[in-house]
Amino acid sequence: MNQAIQRQLGKTDSPIEDELEDAFSRMLSEGTQRLHRSWRGVLVTGFFGGTEVALGVLAYLSVLDATHRPLLAGLAFSIGFLALLLGRSELFTEGFIIPVVTVAAKRASLSQLGKLWGGTMFANLVGGWVIMWLIMTGFPELHSQTVESATHFAASPLSAQSFCLAVLGGMVITLMTRMQHGTDSVPGKIAAAVAAAFLLAGLRLFHSILDSLLIFGALVTGKAPFGYLEWLGWFSYTVVGNLVGGLLFVTLLRLLRSKDRLEEEGAEAADAGAS
Repeated sequence: MNQAIQRQLGKTDSPIEDELEDAFSRMLSEGTQRLHRSWRGVLVTGFFGGTEVALGVLAYLSVLDATHRPLLAGLAFSIGFLALLLGRSELFTEGFIIPVVTVAAKRASLSQLGKLWGGTMFANLVGGWVIMWLIMTGFPELHSQTVESATHFAASPLSAQSFCLAVLGGMVITLMTRMQHGTDSVPGKIAAAVAAAFLLAGLRLFHSILDSLLIFGALVTGKAPFGYLEWLGWFSYTVVGNLVGGLLFVTLLRLLRSKDRLEEEGAEAADAGAS
């Protein structure tokens, strides 16, 4: 009865509310396009995502070095998320909710999801490393602050605290994506980017791509008390924590909320494939 009432009162005959239907349609449209990119499209978009976030890292380090206030530096880092939003590039961790919803709706395959995740992650790291090399070469006065900030992450062993910080980091970045696709308002999308930057960078949550760029910067200086193997160990558990936070605490709830709508899309996709 509830679904019948929603279908009668809403603008469409969708089993979910109009606002959720609009957001669902936007996510499905974008996700289908993203998951059907060629390898070249995935790698180029991911490379730009890494380079643009690295510019946010530059802003973060500059403000932190001048003020020694992480929360203020976190706001400065929002430059990176705004570049991602307006430049239409993407981070690996932005691929949790939209592509997964698309696969759940049977508009793309798991292999396409794996290609998007793997290619975007690799390209993010490569693009970020390149720009961090440029930043460390161009701003030697930031070397000390970069090494200090990076050591906070790279020297953190796997523990309940560090894993929880990684889970929270995955939640924040996925929630940012969800909020941005829940509105057509550009100021609203910008507000979501600033809020997420404040939480993620300002509170120094563990984020596999963002913090890797800090670590790469420290390694480029040649003064870091750690190496690439230490980074790889930190990166491995942080990626898992980000996945848990983004998929379990945000994406799964979205799938449950839109279960009936997903079933409709899946049935339509099956009918289209059979015809």
